[in-house]
Amino acid sequence: MTRKVAFITGASRGIGAETAIALAHAGYDVAITARSLRDGEQHEHGSYQSNTESLPGSLESTADAVRAAGGQALCMRSDILQPDTVLAAIEEALGHYGHIDLLLNNACFQGMGNMQHIMDITAQQIGDIYQGNVFTPLAAVQAVLPGMLDRQSGTIINMVSGSAEIDPPAPAGEGGWGFAYSSSKAALIRMAGVLRVEHKDSNLRFMNVEPGFVVTEVMKANGLSEALADFTDATPAKTVAEVITWLAESTEAHNATVLHIPQLAKKLEAR
Repeated sequence: MTRKVAFITGASRGIGAETAIALAHAGYDVAITARSLRDGEQHEHGSYQSNTESLPGSLESTADAVRAAGGQALCMRSDILQPDTVLAAIEEALGHYGHIDLLLNNACFQGMGNMQHIMDITAQQIGDIYQGNVFTPLAAVQAVLPGMLDRQSGTIINMVSGSAEIDPPAPAGEGGWGFAYSSSKAALIRMAGVLRVEHKDSNLRFMNVEPGFVVTEVMKANGLSEALADFTDATPAKTVAEVITWLAESTEAHNATVLHIPQLAKKLEAR
């Protein structure tokens, strides 16, 4: 039997890595991308000022865990600010596996601009944020969608954010968030609904998932986790991964504008 294949961006750590592992346990092979191919690499991820300190996790460490869970893993370095690298990774994955059953647009822009106040943000910063959070995910969808339509099978999941749906409880840096990040995620939210309308007669599924507050290595490195934790309970990345795997596999999973992981996880746990 042909194994299902998932293509996951931002899979070197956090939700992306945990989802790759969870899907491997569910019988998937994975194609995973991120900037960090090997442990110890340094990349820009500062929210207020430049920060290139090495963070835990890499594609290679995720791949090791995927293989230990029984899946195959294809690792490819890519950068969502360079969409050609993501498209090249998709082409390589299709050449290696022959098909993609699940696209998880998980990676998001990491760098200056995410937490800037409106009077402080630059056009370059907001352009980078939209490139990483909107334009590159769109390019990825355009690359995998034709094959899914030909096979009449496939799921596309976009990782969005609660910050796109509500006003911040405080200014950025004081427990809230910035305009550029939240507005880019609001734009991304619109994609799944439009895809559902455009392909309503297909067997494909298009979903947005909102993970809730998840403490990430980037947040820890930038001192954001403590400030935001005052406003909401944290959701473990592993819980998010388990729910995404359920959404990918369950016939009960449905298309909704935004599926909120914390609430859905509680419903599944109560069964």
